[in-house]
Amino acid sequence: MKDKNNDSKILRSQYIPTSEFYSQIIDSLQDYSILTLDNELKINSWSSGSVTIFGYESDDILGKSFDIIFTDEDIKNGIPQKEIDKALKEGRAVDNRWHICKDSSTFYAYGLVFPLTGIDGEMLGYVKILRDLTERKKAEDAIKNYVSELEELNTHKESVLAILSHDLRSPLSSIIGTAQYLKDNFDKMKPEAVKEMLTLLHSSAINELNMLDYLVEWARIKYASETFSPTKIELVKYIDKVFETLKDLANLKAVNLHHEIEENESVFADSKMLLSVLQNIVSNAIKHTKEKGKISITAKRNLDKLVVEVKDNGIGMSKEIMDKLFAPQMSSLSKARAENKGAGIGLLLVKGFLERNGGEIWVESKEGEGSSFYFTLPIEQPTDKMDNLNQLDFN
Repeated sequence: MKDKNNDSKILRSQYIPTSEFYSQIIDSLQDYSILTLDNELKINSWSSGSVTIFGYESDDILGKSFDIIFTDEDIKNGIPQKEIDKALKEGRAVDNRWHICKDSSTFYAYGLVFPLTGIDGEMLGYVKILRDLTERKKAEDAIKNYVSELEELNTHKESVLAILSHDLRSPLSSIIGTAQYLKDNFDKMKPEAVKEMLTLLHSSAINELNMLDYLVEWARIKYASETFSPTKIELVKYIDKVFETLKDLANLKAVNLHHEIEENESVFADSKMLLSVLQNIVSNAIKHTKEKGKISITAKRNLDKLVVEVKDNGIGMSKEIMDKLFAPQMSSLSKARAENKGAGIGLLLVKGFLERNGGEIWVESKEGEGSSFYFTLPIEQPTDKMDNLNQLDFN
């Protein structure tokens, strides 16, 4: 009679997976990086999926510190050790974060770390499993940016409608009223009074036209994305062009326009937008600079961006004004228009243009000492910039 227990043992032994079997399973998971660490947090095994994702061959990475796959910022914040501490305390540590590859590129990953113990409970090290979620992260961020852009467009749409109904309608009513008065009383009025009212009408009409120009330009950047055409531009040529355009305005106050931009210094931007940015900032500086003042433009490189400074020694501004300068509400736009003839919406336009070109703007100022407007633009064409509005396809 056969021993059933013995047959059962033989049958089970035929299906016991070997270490090679497990290794083949691990290496077949190309979307996952699976690595193990010893008790000193040195990498002692490295799956083929890890090679694919990180770019390190096994010979390059074995024996290296666990820190090698973390970004400098995470290392500075002690993230690798915090993961280990949490895994020891809770049995596992889970997080989503950016990791760094051999070629210094980064990818976003789901990560899991847990302790590795032997049969007798002895501590052997740790296992870390990573799954590349970069494309998913980009898609989520793109959707968030798209939603944010839609919200911004809606906010600006309301601002434009408010400007049209208030900042344009009210002055137009005054212009119509003045013209009506001239029409009804022209024969009774003295020539000097007629001339004074016509001068007022002319000035008001020009201000209205300037405001409309601002709105048209703003609408062009916000809604007509097909007109956006960035190229490599020599900055000095556009500064010279703006200085030439504004020299008469500067001469009225004996303001000195000066720049220290090198001939070969360039940026990657839309030419019309760059011209509008420079013209708005410099013209505002002239308006707020005292007689015989000075406006200078300088630039310096910061990684892949050029930082341009437009500095004046004018009246300066308070912190309260600076905080609201690039996010004007209806009341501040009206006040800016009354005092500066369109400066408020002009800076709103500048901010939109710079952001469209991958740049930003900020200001530093002291009352009575002057202001420095800083803006950035990319030096070269960005290779990884995604235009959410143009490239996202929602079914």
